Amino acid sequence: MTDRLAALLGHFAVSARTFQAGALCGINVIDGKAPYGQLHLIRKGTVEVRHGRGAALRITQPSLLFYPRPMARRFITDREHGADFVCAHVSFEGGAANPIVAALPPCVCMPLSQLHGSEPVLELLFAEANAQHCGRQAMLDRLFEVVLIQILRKLMEEGQMKTGMLAGLAHPHLRRALVAMHERPEKDWTLEELAGVAGMSRSVFARCFRETVGDTPGSYLQRWRIGLAQKALLQKRSLKLIAQDVGYGSEAALSRAFRMRVGQSPREWLKAHAA
Repeated sequence: MTDRLAALLGHFAVSARTFQAGALCGINVIDGKAPYGQLHLIRKGTVEVRHGRGAALRITQPSLLFYPRPMARRFITDREHGADFVCAHVSFEGGAANPIVAALPPCVCMPLSQLHGSEPVLELLFAEANAQHCGRQAMLDRLFEVVLIQILRKLMEEGQMKTGMLAGLAHPHLRRALVAMHERPEKDWTLEELAGVAGMSRSVFARCFRETVGDTPGSYLQRWRIGLAQKALLQKRSLKLIAQDVGYGSEAALSRAFRMRVGQSPREWLKAHAA
């Protein structure tokens, strides 16, 4: 089977930085202003989670809470005994341009028992969190990154995402076309070629892609290319080389597509991002 995450994670890496290991007692507020997401592993204890004025989540078994993007919330636990948390900041390379971030819901909550195959990783992660071995921080950070990939696998493979990129990657035929675009963004893909890669007729492919991914194949390819261009701009690469790498024949062609998608020229966007 084609590796559906290889090109995504190859272009847009994900990293974790552990910041909490131990009990959280009483009320703990996260304002959601930090420029990164967070992953909370709740090993034991009861936690009530509130997002604004919406209905509260009540967690009574070992679970995870994954916030791909900043989001304000409150954790309410027993004042005396609290709940046992291990937490990490999560950064997606490319920021808002990262297609994985855009494809995920604001919050993912699931019991740890549903993250099949993760038991050895979680056991090692919790043991490392409770110890003070050399290299503890680096070990915890890498283990959190493994857990993140396992979460993405579960969301994709079990069809929990109904629309969007991850839903397309879960589709037995559309996944082939998406992976092809991810791996070769510089190719001048036609609708017929993508339909052929997917093993579908042109009309069925176009309709199925739009219904599942929520976009046309052409618009999705442009969004993927512009996301790659934004990442390359942040790396201080020249516009001429970026245009070649992402499938535009010239700087002018890239600038037109960039302005159409982002509302700014590449240089205007980079200046605003730096500011």
